[in-house]
Amino acid sequence: MFDESTEIIVATDAGRKGELIFRYIYYFLKCKKPFKRLWISSQTDEAIKEGFRNLKPDTDYDTLFNSAHCRSESDWLVGMNAIQALSISAGARSVLSLGRVQTPTLAMICSRYIETKNFVPQLYYQLGIQLDKDGQLFKAVSIANFNVKEEAQALFDKIEDVPSGFPNGGKILDVEAKPRKEPPPLLHDLSSLQKEANKRKGYTADQTLNLLQNSYESKLVSYPRTGSRYIGDDVYAGVPQLISQLTTHPEFGKSAELLQTVPLNKRSVNGKKVTDHHAILPTGVTPQGLSSERQVIYDMVVARMLEAFRQECVKEVTKITMESGSVLLPMEQ
Repeated sequence: MFDESTEIIVATDAGRKGELIFRYIYYFLKCKKPFKRLWISSQTDEAIKEGFRNLKPDTDYDTLFNSAHCRSESDWLVGMNAIQALSISAGARSVLSLGRVQTPTLAMICSRYIETKNFVPQLYYQLGIQLDKDGQLFKAVSIANFNVKEEAQALFDKIEDVPSGFPNGGKILDVEAKPRKEPPPLLHDLSSLQKEANKRKGYTADQTLNLLQNSYESKLVSYPRTGSRYIGDDVYAGVPQLISQLTTHPEFGKSAELLQTVPLNKRSVNGKKVTDHHAILPTGVTPQGLSSERQVIYDMVVARMLEAFRQECVKEVTKITMESGSVLLPMEQ
């Protein structure tokens, strides 16, 4: 088939493995025909058409192939030699598997298991107050933690011995209010979405991937098997349109409307941090008749996109030092 063509369009997965598979076939057949690369991260008709209108020259992906080929060779060499060495050193009673990825991953799992198993929870105590100023309730908690209950109890008893706890509201020695900024979360990659789905719904990693893959094949979300939480400027250019299409979403419509009135936060926009594929985004295609599980995963992708482009959250943290009798109590609200 290659011999009958004048030019080849490579449409394997837009990533290292996809590039490696094509090049292996291409070089095995000793093919010399020129080829161009179709590079897309979405299965929508528009994304595919746009990809064909902007086919990339093969030389743009030479380094991608080289890195994939190097990793493939190292996997084979490390696995073949290390397994043999480990098995022989163990007395050749059985084959002991060792690999570039599985071995350090297993070590991390074991290390975390041991750490969790040996963890000893430590109980600590804090003091809290709730004041009423003209009907306005004010709740604060002591900054200091007390490891010994008796120490906390002694301080509590001193406060309680004073009539009304804090007579006349107590004496305010110092008030310090500082703004604290919290940036919006980054967009989802596969791993972060799996963690959220497990935390909120108890889905396994494999279950989330299958649901996400199904949504990708239904053209609802971008490529799911990504390790990047960023997008490039070219993808960001289409984000306002995606947001406008979500104003009718039954749960997040108002958030989408709000985002249309403010500048978008660009914390998740950094082309240099995009790996093979950019972060997971909805495509703008309206879902129809989704199962409850697929709807949950789709809504997580939508919600995170709307969160990621919101402005920073600004909180005011107030530190108050109060005195009641001889008790000095720094509190934070």
